[in-house]
Amino acid sequence: MTDAASEGIPPPDGAAGLIDTDYIIGQDNVEGSVGPLGFDIHNPVFMVSACSVVAFVFYTLALPEQAGAVFSWLFSAVTTGFDWFFLTAANIFVLFCLFLIVSPLGSVRLGGKAATADYSYVGWFSMLFAAGMGIGLMFYGVSEPLTHFSTALGGTTVEGGVRTDWAPLGGAVGDEAEAIRLGMAATIFHWGLHPWAIYAVVGLALSLFSYNKGLPLTLRSAFYPLLGERVWGWPGHVIDILAVFATLFGLATSLGFGAAQANAGLNEVFGLPIGNTTEVLLISGITAIALISVLRGLDGGVKILSEINMGLAFLLLAFVLLVGPTLAILDTFGSSLLAYAEYLPQLANPIGRDDTNFMQGWTSFYWAWWISWSPFVGMFIARVSRGRTVREFLTCVLLIPSLVCVLWMSVFGGMAIQQVVQDGYTAAQDAELPRQLFLMLDGLPLTTITSLIGVVLVIVFFVTSSDSGSLVIDTITAGGKVDAPVPQRVFWCLFEGAVAIVLLLSVGGLSSLQSMVISTGLPFTLVLLVMCFAIYRGLQSERAIQ
Repeated sequence: MTDAASEGIPPPDGAAGLIDTDYIIGQDNVEGSVGPLGFDIHNPVFMVSACSVVAFVFYTLALPEQAGAVFSWLFSAVTTGFDWFFLTAANIFVLFCLFLIVSPLGSVRLGGKAATADYSYVGWFSMLFAAGMGIGLMFYGVSEPLTHFSTALGGTTVEGGVRTDWAPLGGAVGDEAEAIRLGMAATIFHWGLHPWAIYAVVGLALSLFSYNKGLPLTLRSAFYPLLGERVWGWPGHVIDILAVFATLFGLATSLGFGAAQANAGLNEVFGLPIGNTTEVLLISGITAIALISVLRGLDGGVKILSEINMGLAFLLLAFVLLVGPTLAILDTFGSSLLAYAEYLPQLANPIGRDDTNFMQGWTSFYWAWWISWSPFVGMFIARVSRGRTVREFLTCVLLIPSLVCVLWMSVFGGMAIQQVVQDGYTAAQDAELPRQLFLMLDGLPLTTITSLIGVVLVIVFFVTSSDSGSLVIDTITAGGKVDAPVPQRVFWCLFEGAVAIVLLLSVGGLSSLQSMVISTGLPFTLVLLVMCFAIYRGLQSERAIQ
């Protein structure tokens, strides 16, 4: 077995199926220092990943027009040609997780039969939400329900035999009540079981093969049942490099969205000008704050910031719920869950759809985004989930966050929809996506205070995502070491910001960010599908021991 305990991964407590391998964590690493800065890097993975990212940054800065054209082509080619693949894969992940929950394999405990949880439920959930979907919930909490409601109410439009509208499914032309139900169902579809199943698969794989099998905390370890010792060679290098690319561009997309929304909020509160210059300064400043969190470590940085942010997030949620039409919003929560259950089979159907704009522009992008985030969120969840049973792990990661996402979308999206339907207030509906949250709050009391809280939430979610992502990428590129020198994490933190900046500055802006995330998400989807089989094999052997 590997010497995992010496590299920050605790050995199993009680019975566990340790894998007998001669591989030692860090044996392929290159160690040294440049002045006072030490490094300890996995040579092929770090060098290929780092050089590729640096080359990408310089290419995009040097040839922005050409880069923008390439990004646009990539987005169109992937969403048009592989929409069915993303939808099918996401369905498989959900079914696989549900199968493990009800099967005897769900009794396997992560970390060994006698392992106990490292964090309380409150701390666990706080870190999971802040890292998992923070910026996305802030960015899309108002805009997505409102957009789907508006497009569904507008119905379908056909030109040349092809639908040109963005309504989900067949829309609900002229029927406000059904447009609300369909709009909320489509939103929950993108933020409920499917994304959290993607995260759960990666988190479970990393937890199982590191805490129970004694292998390095990297993506390649999950493939040991299939590749054996070859997993330490180039097949494993490729898996980890793909994970780095997916994570980096997934994070860059989120950071770009966060910068755009923070810019919009600061414009509302302080009149700060909106534009690329401001957003670049925001990304630079917040990346600098993230570096401080990086230096403080997991418990001193991310954990504290996550708990503060969760408190502020639920304070804002409670405010909107209480000052708005409370009963109508709560009714939206219940009816949205029922609508989600009703429309789920149609929304998850990968073939024979005519709502191609919605399926490709929304669903395919989301699934690629969640998949690109999965190494980051999955590893982060694994780091804080030791001691849980597989059934407890999957149930909590799959169901509880989904319900909170439904509540968030119902309150913020429901409030915005009620403003349109009941009050005729359409400022949020008519605005660009980054501004919609703040214009919804503008229709409520204490606008300046709530908008300022919204800006703080976006920024802190930004910081925790950047810090956590740097930790994960550094672990992968350090060959599974979780206590590699801090300067390496600083390097990745800086380049996450750099990638977000150059993509924002390229032709297309946020569209370029979306293009790269969906392009890197495609090959990694294949990795995750094979990973499901490897998890099953690993749990079978563990079940026989525990």
